[in-house]
Order: sequence, then structure tokens, then C-alpha cells
Amino acid sequence: MLNEFKKFAMRGNVVDMAVGIIIGAAFGKVVSSIVNDIIMPPIGLMMGGVDFSNLFVDLSGVGYATLAAAEAVGAPVIKYGVFVNTVLDFVIVAFAIFMVIKGMNSLKQKEEEKPKEPAKPSEEVVLLTEIRDSLKNG
Repeated sequence: MLNEFKKFAMRGNVVDMAVGIIIGAAFGKVVSSIVNDIIMPPIGLMMGGVDFSNLFVDLSGVGYATLAAAEAVGAPVIKYGVFVNTVLDFVIVAFAIFMVIKGMNSLKQKEEEKPKEPAKPSEEVVLLTEIRDSLKNG
């Protein structure tokens, strides 16, 4: 059973998938940083200094000034600003993956368009051709 698991785990597809998951997790962190630290501040500034990560609806009715204050006391809140950031993360990751797949498909298509060399005849066919030519000339 151990050998069977070892064969499964060391198969190329499993290793490739593990590498993809690790790189995807790191890429997700980079995209989150781009959204939270680069994209959202200018958008918030254009909308009158709004910090999207601090937008929330207080369901308790107390009227907390900040999301941190509401969370500190455990008040029920709807964090729609965080949701907006998450949706932007998703859109950017989806677009990046789309561009990578599109690039890979165009490379694959270029490979398919290359003219393929005709298959070389087998040794038997070459030998028979030589015999035929020898009998013709002989």
C-alpha cells in the first residue's frame, strides 16, 4: 500500500498540481496586496476619501464609528467593503488566469500550425524499395 501511495504521489500530475496550488496561493496574496494597497486607495480617494475595508452595516443598531470598534465588542456587522475588495481580488485573479490560458492556447495553436515532416519509412519499406529498384535495374 505504501508503494502504491508513493507511485501516486510522485506522478507528474500530482506534483504539478501541488506546485500550481502553492504558486496560486502566493499569487493570491500578491493580488490581495495590489487590490488593498494600490487599487482601492485611489478609488476611495476619488469617492471622497472612502476606505472600502472599513465600510460596514451595523446590525446591532448601536452605531459604531468604525468596523474595528464594532468587531471589538462582537457586534453583528455586514462587511460589504471587505466583500468589494474580495470581488476585485477575484476579478483580477480570473483575468490574470484568462491571460495565461489565452497565451498558452496561442502558443499551442502556433505549434499545431507548423507543417509536420512526413514520417520516415520503416527499415522494411526502405529494404523492399532497394530490392525493387535493384530488380528493375538488374
